[in-house]
Amino acid sequence: MSIERQLFFIFIFLSVLALTNYYVQRRFFAQLSPRLHKTGIFLMLIIMTGEIILIVDMAFNFLPESLTLFMTMSAFIGFTFMLFVVALIYDLTISVSRQVPFDQERRRTIKVIFDTAVLFGATSYLWRGISQGTKLPEVNDVVVRIKDFPFSGFTIVQLTDIHIGRTIKHDFMKNIVARVNKLQPDMVVITGDLCDLPPEKISRDLEPLKTLKAPAYFVTGNHEYFHGVEAILTKLESLGIKPLTNKSTLFGNKEGSFNLVGLNDLAGERFGAPPDVEAAYSGVDSSKATIVLSHQPKSISLVKERRCDLMLSGHTHGGQIFPFGLLVMLDQPYLVGLHQHSPDQQIFVSRGTGYWGPPLRVLAPSEISRIVITQA
Repeated sequence: MSIERQLFFIFIFLSVLALTNYYVQRRFFAQLSPRLHKTGIFLMLIIMTGEIILIVDMAFNFLPESLTLFMTMSAFIGFTFMLFVVALIYDLTISVSRQVPFDQERRRTIKVIFDTAVLFGATSYLWRGISQGTKLPEVNDVVVRIKDFPFSGFTIVQLTDIHIGRTIKHDFMKNIVARVNKLQPDMVVITGDLCDLPPEKISRDLEPLKTLKAPAYFVTGNHEYFHGVEAILTKLESLGIKPLTNKSTLFGNKEGSFNLVGLNDLAGERFGAPPDVEAAYSGVDSSKATIVLSHQPKSISLVKERRCDLMLSGHTHGGQIFPFGLLVMLDQPYLVGLHQHSPDQQIFVSRGTGYWGPPLRVLAPSEISRIVITQA
């Protein structure tokens, strides 16, 4: 990215954050008790300063390498969004309440009680975001029934949206791989957004993946295209993980087998590597059960004319910070969980194993998805 485009991006992003923080201050903190006005201004100045430092550092990389520092700075962006939600609810409630015919003394008493409750709720909301964001992913067990599936009790562990980069590092990956191996799956699939930096910068952090004991497969997410997709694919192959870039493979043995199909992410279209259903399904035996790996849930529309007993996706993070999932659903048909897309097609959307941006999650905990497939 040219220096001009970097500066333009910084200006636009920081302008949006500044306007949001101004709204929070004017429509929330400034409406509380006068004793809290200065506290609100001070808090929003700290948040805005942290956001300025973070965004400029992401472009010019001038801060020292510090996990704690980067996590703190990135958390400020999450705080802005969360406080905006609180301020919006507060603003709407106060605006409506002014239409209710209470006498002034009673109105003041109710406002003090309401302000106290909102401050308590806002603090709990922020704390929930921090505690869930930094918590290790839980194992989410999902049972899927597939017609003509050759094995009963076949286990797939899905990892997705790990976003290895500035805050998710070697120790996190070592823990994840150890837990996956303990689950003893028949297969591991990684459905995109594994990397948030070029592979040469996170080579050590990727190394634990080579100790996966089950056969492992990978499809691209949108973030792989931002950080050198070919180099990432080469690195993963060196770790024993097989990329399925618009490709398929027949998985099984003499007792039975099924098709595993991988589609490039939709973002690949901008980089000359779009999802190619024809290429991915080339050689696929449609009489056999078929599982498709594709990063974004809306890719399910690409295979409506093909056999797809189950699609495994990610991308949404389950919304990551409630109620952001409501916006995600404007772009994606499914936010989280197992869905019957059509009589012959199912899709499972994972909340993701890591996080993107701020280390915060609210009502969308990260997960290691264990999918157990049985015969329908």
